[in-house]
Amino acid sequence: MAKKSSGNGLMSSAGLMRYYDADKKAIHVDPKKVVTFGIIAGIVILFLNASFGLWP
Repeated sequence: MAKKSSGNGLMSSAGLMRYYDADKKAIHVDPKKVVTFGIIAGIVILFLNASFGLWP
């Protein structure tokens, strides 16, 4: 039979991180707000291009 190692599990979890710990400190933004901001910014840019005569 294979011999069990009595380690702390460091080698078995090498390269893995706990992302849920870092996620608690991150800034959370609703995806709908990001899409809405992008659409509004696009419309404003198109309006400014049209008002300055840069519309193709």
